[in-house]
Amino acid sequence: MTVSVVLFTSDLRVHDNPTLHAAVAGADEVVPLFVIDEAIVSAGFATPNRRAFLADCLTDLDAGLRARGGRLVVRSGDVVEQTLKVAAETGAGDVRTAGGVSRYAQRREERLRLALESDGRRLHVHDATLTALPPGAVTPAGSDHFAVFTPYFRRWSQEQLRGVLAAPRTVTVPAGVGSDPVPARADTSGISEGLAEGGESAGRKRFTAWKRGGLATYDSGHDDMAGDLTSRLSPYLHFGALSPTELVQRARRAGGTGAEAFVRQLCWRDFHHQVLAARPDASSVDYRTKHDRWRSEESAGEEIEAWKAGRTGYPVVDAAMRQLRHEGWMHNRGRLLTASFLTKTLYVDWRIGARHFLELLVDGDIANNQLNWQWMAGTGTDSRPNRVLNPVIQGKRYDPDGRYVRRWVPELGGLAGAAVHEPWKLTGRERARYDYPDPLVELAEGRDRFQRARGKD
Repeated sequence: MTVSVVLFTSDLRVHDNPTLHAAVAGADEVVPLFVIDEAIVSAGFATPNRRAFLADCLTDLDAGLRARGGRLVVRSGDVVEQTLKVAAETGAGDVRTAGGVSRYAQRREERLRLALESDGRRLHVHDATLTALPPGAVTPAGSDHFAVFTPYFRRWSQEQLRGVLAAPRTVTVPAGVGSDPVPARADTSGISEGLAEGGESAGRKRFTAWKRGGLATYDSGHDDMAGDLTSRLSPYLHFGALSPTELVQRARRAGGTGAEAFVRQLCWRDFHHQVLAARPDASSVDYRTKHDRWRSEESAGEEIEAWKAGRTGYPVVDAAMRQLRHEGWMHNRGRLLTASFLTKTLYVDWRIGARHFLELLVDGDIANNQLNWQWMAGTGTDSRPNRVLNPVIQGKRYDPDGRYVRRWVPELGGLAGAAVHEPWKLTGRERARYDYPDPLVELAEGRDRFQRARGKD
């Protein structure tokens, strides 16, 4: 009897999972393994929202495996030590896992490879699992990665993606292999009140419903902040409960401008992963430094706390920050606005904002979170690094009736229409009716400070 271990990481699904598919096809028995990694826990990356969503994903993955005669094996500790231990217990000849792009994922893979080889076992890494196209599959002349999105998208769009794999019919797990209990959401405290349900089943239902009702208008509606017309699939992609390859293939079959716009967003995700795979230090170091002398937590502490609390005095910024705290998720346009405001209007180090987002975002992803923050800070891949988004103009454009603001900033609920975006224009007794702060800084003042710092004044 041959045995293969499938080490699940960010691919928590049974459908279109190359790692699981190859193990079932190549071995008599399979050990579906997830290790609650002590290094991720100790680093603070296992925040309440992500722990709760992960618990949902693992519970659903276990159910999906049990429906096919198998089960999920859960262990805790050092991921390499626990994987070797399971391999030794079951006599597995190989371990299969999905290829990651972060510095930690690359180190984990190398440690695992060396440990398995020294133990007479093999590691197989499946690269087209976490992204639609493997990082490094396409490169420009003279470089190991694309630094600009548009030419990457052109090349990416020309590539033939692998076929979508069916879920295995049967998963046979060796008898007697022990497991810790599968985590439950109820075991996690401090989660956001409006946190979505995790797991492959929930993700597939969400995509099916959105594909039927939202995909066709995605190109025209994804920036409508009040309309909430985005797919909200990013948490499921982050945990691998949904396959990016399958989403691209199904959207392309649907066709239309909405599907094309959605596929472009999935390509952005692949783009960031290939940048980080080539430049792992971009998670904490400027990709393209502008030699900024950012304001720190010491020098801008009160303004940073006001930004976190959604009390900046700019309603659309505050609405987005409150949505983040309530849902563990934020509308994409809100992410752009809040990041621009922190880095360019307040001139605060992008790493401070990125860290706060990672504390709350259920889809907190090193590649996408850090590189999107760098993009907005003007230290990443943006071809217009000095652009500043005006929250008043943006609010009126993407929330013209003010419904998004009134939903998340209820103290301004008495202001009708676009007037909600400029409450400071109220005077006297009318202004006193609203328990809402004045702006932290005048937009012109913030813009001038940023331009001086960048030598653009």
